Amino acid sequence: MHQAAAEAANPDSRWLAVVMRVAFLVLLAASLTRFLVHHLHSPLTPWVIGLSLALAAGHLLVAADRRPTRLAAVLTVWALLVLIAPSFAWCAVPLIYTVLRALPPRAAIPLVTALTALVVLAELELADGFDPTLPLVPPAVAALATAVFLHMERQSARQRTLIDDLLATRRELAATERREGALAERERLSAEIHDTLAQGLSSQQMLLQAAERTWDHDPVTARTHVQAATAIAGRNLAEARRFVHDLAPADLADQGTLDAALRALAARESAESGLPVHFHLDGTPVPMPLAAQSGLLRIAQGALANVREHAHASAAAITLTYLDDQAVLDVADDGRGFHPDTHRPTGGRGHGLPAMKARLRQLGGALTVESTPGQGTVVSAAIPLEAK
Repeated sequence: MHQAAAEAANPDSRWLAVVMRVAFLVLLAASLTRFLVHHLHSPLTPWVIGLSLALAAGHLLVAADRRPTRLAAVLTVWALLVLIAPSFAWCAVPLIYTVLRALPPRAAIPLVTALTALVVLAELELADGFDPTLPLVPPAVAALATAVFLHMERQSARQRTLIDDLLATRRELAATERREGALAERERLSAEIHDTLAQGLSSQQMLLQAAERTWDHDPVTARTHVQAATAIAGRNLAEARRFVHDLAPADLADQGTLDAALRALAARESAESGLPVHFHLDGTPVPMPLAAQSGLLRIAQGALANVREHAHASAAAITLTYLDDQAVLDVADDGRGFHPDTHRPTGGRGHGLPAMKARLRQLGGALTVESTPGQGTVVSAAIPLEAK
């Protein structure tokens, strides 16, 4: 069944099968014609004609459906015809092809051998005298035809296996690409959420907690904290909308340039958290891809969120430096610091640094962290100016 399906899908196999069917019918007609020419008035003539018609119909049925019972019937009819009229041995080659197509090699080869022996006997009977080549030529032709057919079958089987393997590999690669794409998108979403919504919610929580502590004895200050939290909520909403539509950060869209957006970020952080944040620009700004500008701005936001939540610093600074071949963003604080090599995030915190590193890898850049307990921390992000 597998071989039949493979041949149905292979135009060359179908073409060869048609050629063999036509060749068989032509040889059968030639054999019958020869018999009628020499034995027209023989009492066996009606039997030969009937058996020839049955053989033609049976061969066509076997070509359409290779059931062993049908093949056995066809071979039996042909053997009877050969015994009656040896010229019907001419049909042997197409029949050998039919046997090889219909049966596995272990069953087909002994049957082909028997057919060849019958052909040799028929050829010896047709010969006027003994010809020493007759016992050699038909077996040689049958052996050659069988060897070529089996070789082609093995080659076709290997080709089918190779195609199946290639298709399976392509499906696996497609599945792997989908998984990698999903993981990359998940990582991107995680970083975006951390750098926007999570930080904004953290700031709002701090401001609302401060407002709650001062509400009774200092309502003016409490109201200021609530107003600041409201402003952060508005920015978070804008970031969420841009985040959904995969647009640039709101600060970058509003300010137009990376240095202006960083300057605005420093001023807003100073006003909202009470932590003095200064911005410095070194070098002459050069055009950068939007993805690189967005990445550096997100890293600055994440680094300041870490300072605000973990560093207990009294001041921080953002420095954007343009060198000949790269742009470098430094976020420094004078907080309590830590050991970068041994620090492990606990309590669900610490997502910021891995997210920064992942973002920079996508941009072709690198992140370095310099920190010592009691002496503050410097987070440095470098992106090549030719980054895409």
